[in-house]
Amino acid sequence: MTDSHDTHKKSQQETGASDVESDAEPTPSPMEVLRQARAQLAELTGMTAESVSSFEQTEDGWSLEIEVLELVRVPDTMSLLASYQVELDRQGMLTGYRRVRRYERGRSDARGQGGR
Repeated sequence: MTDSHDTHKKSQQETGASDVESDAEPTPSPMEVLRQARAQLAELTGMTAESVSSFEQTEDGWSLEIEVLELVRVPDTMSLLASYQVELDRQGMLTGYRRVRRYERGRSDARGQGGR
């Protein structure tokens, strides 16, 4: 009986250890972060996220620049797009965003301005 008792006790200890590990939030993968960022920004602004133009991991979490369609016009090349700087924490939850640029779809950046 001592063997089964020891085995049961060891099993409880292992389970307890795994319960502690499950309390810690897992770090999302970069693809999960991208999906979460697009979905959260769309929910907050009501605008569709078209693409992610920059993405990097920071000391505090993640920083992205997301292009959104702000105003549909005809022809489509005249539609207004905007770049939003989006900050997320390490778990991928949005902590802040701001519009950094607004432009017509058919226009490119002027040479040397770097998009801002």
